[in-house]
Amino acid sequence: MKTKTTESHADGIHVVPRKVYFAIAAALMVLLVLTYAVAQVDLGPFNIVAAMAIAFTKAILVVLFFMEVRWSSRLTWLIAGAGLLWLILLIGGTLDDFMTRSHILPGM
Repeated sequence: MKTKTTESHADGIHVVPRKVYFAIAAALMVLLVLTYAVAQVDLGPFNIVAAMAIAFTKAILVVLFFMEVRWSSRLTWLIAGAGLLWLILLIGGTLDDFMTRSHILPGM
């Protein structure tokens, strides 16, 4: 008989111990406090870099553990990676548009 902490890839069942979920939830709370703390400090142009790094870390934790991509098939990893690539392309296109507006509209 299987216990709660064992996994069976043959059955497609993976049971994660509660302590893993609590640890990830605690890490997300710490990152939330860190986000607030970084927002209160003036880092100049690095404010957005710090905020995006923390947000990326939180997103990775949620996707890997709460959405259970960590224990999923390679196809799920491929789809998650394609979504991340698409997000990078969209942000890159938006930044490209934003960064070139000063050439079009002088005085910005």
